[in-house]
Amino acid sequence: MSVGDKREVDDSSRLTVLDSGGVDEVSVIPWSLLLRRKLVQRVGVSRRKATLVVLLSCVFTVSFMITLLVVSLKTVADDLGSTTGLISWAITAPMLAFGVVGPAFGKVGDLWGHKRVFVWGLFVAGIFALCTAVAWDATSMIIFRTLSAAGGSALGPAAMAYINRMFDPSERVRPLGYWSFVTAGAPVLGVVGGVPLVALFGWRTMFFVQAPLCLIGCLIAGWLLSDTERKSNVKFDVQGAIFLGLGSVLVLLAINRGPSWGFLSTRTFAVALLGVAALVVFVRVERRASDPMLPLHWFGTRNVAFPVLSQAMTNFAYMGGFMIVPQLLEIGLGFSTAHIGWLIIARPLVFSIVAPFSGRIATRIGERNAGVIGATCVLASMLALSRIDVGSPNWFIAFGLSLSGVGLGIASPALTALLANSVEIADLGVASAVQQLLNQMGAVLGAAVMVGIHEATLGSGVVKSFSYALLAGAITSVIGIFAASAVRPSA
Repeated sequence: MSVGDKREVDDSSRLTVLDSGGVDEVSVIPWSLLLRRKLVQRVGVSRRKATLVVLLSCVFTVSFMITLLVVSLKTVADDLGSTTGLISWAITAPMLAFGVVGPAFGKVGDLWGHKRVFVWGLFVAGIFALCTAVAWDATSMIIFRTLSAAGGSALGPAAMAYINRMFDPSERVRPLGYWSFVTAGAPVLGVVGGVPLVALFGWRTMFFVQAPLCLIGCLIAGWLLSDTERKSNVKFDVQGAIFLGLGSVLVLLAINRGPSWGFLSTRTFAVALLGVAALVVFVRVERRASDPMLPLHWFGTRNVAFPVLSQAMTNFAYMGGFMIVPQLLEIGLGFSTAHIGWLIIARPLVFSIVAPFSGRIATRIGERNAGVIGATCVLASMLALSRIDVGSPNWFIAFGLSLSGVGLGIASPALTALLANSVEIADLGVASAVQQLLNQMGAVLGAAVMVGIHEATLGSGVVKSFSYALLAGAITSVIGIFAASAVRPSA
């Protein structure tokens, strides 16, 4: 074969470049290997996308149902021959369980693999969703809803652990934006969609639908998910799990029932005191545990403590405001249920639009700036909503609600990614569960405190009392801003 100045010879198995001075083998790459590499890359990307879709779909299925009955409690109470006060525990107890049991599941997943925790948690959620659909009285329904939420609480930490393993630190913000939308947006959408769905299909039908969705999710997750690495020679911290769960439940219970019991009542004070005592014991147990449930040194780490604090404080305003504003529009302004529904949907709608783009936003401006801007938007939302009065235009109300959606949509994924990048990969499940717990405490605290302020200031006028409540959310948002500004941007 003659050799020119430059020729390429393709023998269909390798690519060789020949030079006039001889053979200069720049690259010898089998075409089959190139094809295999491209196929593996495409399959890998497709598998990651499929895994992300399955994880988030399952989390959405569980989270959406937690708040589905918030505005349909009277309908459920009448059907079961009970009272609204008792049936409200079908919302309160699952919210408590969802936040409190998460850390134990996060630790179990880190120790024994997140696949089995995710699949079994989803299975338990589905089985007790089916039991809820056939509940025969208020007590049975509350128990079944609580057990279903407890199983579902395993999904959030496991999903975050998978996301943070599938994506490099530089890639995490975007998928965590979707994760944040599901974990924060699904309960809000549950409130928004509860009235029309229950009115059209009935509350039992909704749980009949949830059960097979969970069981189908189990089959798909069991087939698609690969197992995560497990820690060896590590013990599960039983004492830590018990005291953390007990303390968190009692504190959240005191916060949640404070408005009805009275925040200064003996019962509220006793429950809160017992909760604090249990948490003090938990700290002592963790300090001497060889394998603690929650590594306490995390809270001395800037990029763990401050992101968690900022998210808890903004969630206080976010969820507290969402529980208060519908009451303001109904009781204070006399709006109809349909009118209120069309207005409050502005926030989850904006959140769903902003959250997927939060990755690009955080990449451009940095996680710290994203956290500060997000918390500032929530602050602006609380201030705007506190100005609502008789005659306020619909666009102003929708704008005020939308600011909260923008704020959390920008801040939550960025701070979550920052937190994930600050702990060991083996601890991602526990880190996610702690974040879930503190966000839930912020949400319950926000709703309880805002309702309490509203009830305590009714003497100044109904609308004015709601304004005072929303200003409490503005104060916590300021704390969220300072906490976000204290984090260090990841390299």
